[in-house]
Amino acid sequence: MAFGIVMLAIVIFFIVCMWKIFVKAGEPGWACLVPIYNGIVFLRIAGKPWWWLLLMFIPIVGIVIAIMATISFAKAFGKDVGYAIGLILLGFIFYPMLAFSDATYTKPE
Repeated sequence: MAFGIVMLAIVIFFIVCMWKIFVKAGEPGWACLVPIYNGIVFLRIAGKPWWWLLLMFIPIVGIVIAIMATISFAKAFGKDVGYAIGLILLGFIFYPMLAFSDATYTKPE
């Protein structure tokens, strides 16, 4: 029972983090709760076309596309490739840091 409560608290915390990141980027926060649509919004924040989401379902190619999208996502918030690697490998640390930092969103060209 205690494990379930702890897991629920962690899930709620990460929903709050993604909500704040989406709002910071000028997108609706509720979008982080909708499967597939949250991927489209993530790509929109990263400045990538929506159809990249389809590429993410292709084995191997999907990993490369997800890495490229995450790098663009980090750059949209003024972060570098090192921060993007942190988002990929240690997302449980770096996404909350992004959510609660003073990083501002700049729309990618």
